[in-house]
Amino acid sequence: MNADLFTGDLVRLGAEDPQKMADAFSHWNQDTEFYRLLDNDPARLWSAKKMKEWFEKDIETDSPTFVFFSVRTLADNRLIGFVAFEGINWANRDAMVAIGIGERDCWGKGYGTDAMRLMLRYGFSELNLHRVSLGVFEYNPRAIRSYEKCGFKHEGRDRQFILRDGKRWDMIYMGLLRTEWEQKESERS
Repeated sequence: MNADLFTGDLVRLGAEDPQKMADAFSHWNQDTEFYRLLDNDPARLWSAKKMKEWFEKDIETDSPTFVFFSVRTLADNRLIGFVAFEGINWANRDAMVAIGIGERDCWGKGYGTDAMRLMLRYGFSELNLHRVSLGVFEYNPRAIRSYEKCGFKHEGRDRQFILRDGKRWDMIYMGLLRTEWEQKESERS
């Protein structure tokens, strides 16, 4: 990670005020460009109450299927986004990862890449995952480059998966194995 950046710090949602998270999501929801780049459906947004209920229910189980962190700047502890493992399959030791940096002034400065690297370290080292995957729309080259920097490789695509801005776009699937991540980490050291 680039020590010159105000690197993203991960804070488990359990330590985050659910109302603060809901307010941030509501703010980002008003920014259609954020959601276009995030590749997320604004209809999935939850109220603070719903978010808190779902998180508490999932964390109470022996094998939670969702691990959510907020991304904050180290400089001023500002909430700028999130990163999450979704659909964790403990039998296969794999999960989908999702990330979104909601504050435009933080785009292109390495926050997302740094947060993803922290999340991958957590997933492979702490959760003992064997594989992490994600899906990203082809109209988001910035995200694709960021994921490639983290070691993700293209695994396939769904042609004309979604209609946006009057055009059909492909969904690109990317994945990263633990062994590939370990090799990339050793090269980075």
